[in-house]
Amino acid sequence: MEISDLLKPEAVISGLKVSSKKQALQELSRHAAQITGVNDRRIFETLLERERLGTTGVGNGIAIPHGKLADFKRLYGLFARLDKPIDFDAIDGQPVDLIFLLLAPEGAGADHLKALARVSRLLRDVSVCEKLRGAESADGLYMLLTQSEAKAA
Repeated sequence: MEISDLLKPEAVISGLKVSSKKQALQELSRHAAQITGVNDRRIFETLLERERLGTTGVGNGIAIPHGKLADFKRLYGLFARLDKPIDFDAIDGQPVDLIFLLLAPEGAGADHLKALARVSRLLRDVSVCEKLRGAESADGLYMLLTQSEAKAA
């Protein structure tokens, strides 16, 4: 599973302006609705339900909110670099400024886990995160997120 299988250039947001975790999830849901054609309220409620189980703020300024909906036929990714870091109830208590949203079909057990692992591996790389924080544009962010695949090919 590659990041480019999950993430398309139009699903990358640079400088998202939000002031809270709830607002971030609402905005990401709105953008995801445009890409997936699924109602933004349903996406938002699915993400909130997942957050109630435990935070998806994984530490080091990164959050990977995710959820499954029956409406999806495939996996979708959406990446946002926030304008300013926000409190996301992250496990390390640090504010979050990089968010990778992952949405999957209800039956996507192994694929969903593989995608989560792939995103997590990418964002655990400190140098990748530094470059993401310094990128000038959404196109630059997309290139950084998918460049590791080009090297491996």
